[in-house]
Amino acid sequence: MQYRSRSRSNNSSAAIMTNTDMNMRGKIIFYEERNFQGHHYECMSDCADMSSYLSRCHSCRVESGCFMVYDRPNYMGNQYFMRRGEYADYMSMSGWSGGIRSCRMIPMYRGSYRMRIYERENFGGMMHECMDDCDNFMDRYRMSNCMSCHVMDGHWLMYEQPHYRGRMMYMRPGEYRSFRDMGYGGMRFMSMRRIMDSWY
Repeated sequence: MQYRSRSRSNNSSAAIMTNTDMNMRGKIIFYEERNFQGHHYECMSDCADMSSYLSRCHSCRVESGCFMVYDRPNYMGNQYFMRRGEYADYMSMSGWSGGIRSCRMIPMYRGSYRMRIYERENFGGMMHECMDDCDNFMDRYRMSNCMSCHVMDGHWLMYEQPHYRGRMMYMRPGEYRSFRDMGYGGMRFMSMRRIMDSWY
C-alpha cells in the first residue's frame, strides 16, 4: 500500500510515521452562531462533551480531516458526517433541532475493508460479509433489516435509507451486537459505504 509521504525515502517506518502524522491533522472549529459568528472552539481530537466550551453550536468549519458530530454528549444521538468544508447553518442542512454536543475525529485509513452484517441482534439470522460499498441491502442481499454487525477492517458509514440517504451511523472496527441497545432501535439500516482516504 502506497502512502503519500513528504519524504522521498522508501523506508517503511518513515511511511508509517507520515501516515500517523496525517491521521493527527484533523481540525474542526465550532461556532456558537450561524455563519461562523460568536464564540468558537477549535477541536483536533475526540470531544465527549462540548458544553464546557460552548453553550450552543450552530455552524462549523472543517479545516482538515473528517469528523462525526453528535447531538448528544458521549457520541450518542443523531450523527452527521463532516468532511473538509464550511457548514454555515448545519442544523437547517441536517434537519436537527438541537446543537452539536460531542464530536469524534475519524482517522485516515488505507487498507482493506471488511464488515459482516447480520439480520438480527447478537450476530443472528442472515449474515453477509462486505468488502465494498452497498447502496441497497435489499437489492443486493435480499436483506430487509440489519440489527448487528462486526467491523473487522476499515471505517464505515451506515444509512437508514438506500443510496446513502437518511440518518447515519459511524462504524469503526469492533463488534456491535445490538443497534437497539445502542439507542438506534427505531432505525433500519439499508445501505453503507466506506470512509475512503480520498475524502480527506
